[in-house]
Amino acid sequence: MTPVAIFGSAFLLLAAAGGTHAMGGDSKPATTAPAAPKAGGYTEAEKAVKAKEYEKAITMLEGVVGREPRNADALNYLAYSHRELGRNDVALRYYQQALGINANHRGANEYLGQLYLKMGKISEAQAQLAKLEKLCGKGCEEFESLRAAIERAAKRS
Repeated sequence: MTPVAIFGSAFLLLAAAGGTHAMGGDSKPATTAPAAPKAGGYTEAEKAVKAKEYEKAITMLEGVVGREPRNADALNYLAYSHRELGRNDVALRYYQQALGINANHRGANEYLGQLYLKMGKISEAQAQLAKLEKLCGKGCEEFESLRAAIERAAKRS
């Protein structure tokens, strides 16, 4: 066999065996089941947020964001947890990061509006409401939640 034929045969065998390492492919065969969620992963963190265990959630979410820096959902819950603990400046930075990754993230847009209300910035909250109206209409949960919060804030003023 010529060197070209040997090389070609070796390449075909490698490709057929799933050897795509040099081409930047996944190192696991296609039949491998997905890895189990890592301890302190997003699902666990989400449960901690819903249980109002914000410090625990923050620790887990920081780990998630460390592994997945473009995870807008994790950044949103990280912001939410800080907001619930009264750390408005930290929350604001995380909401902005989440929206920098996904400007149409409905949860982050709603929660940013809620943060603005908490900070007394009603016009900014109304701007978030207008964005939500464009994203999902007046009937969506995030729009309705922020609209109701703005109405309550207006009555208190």
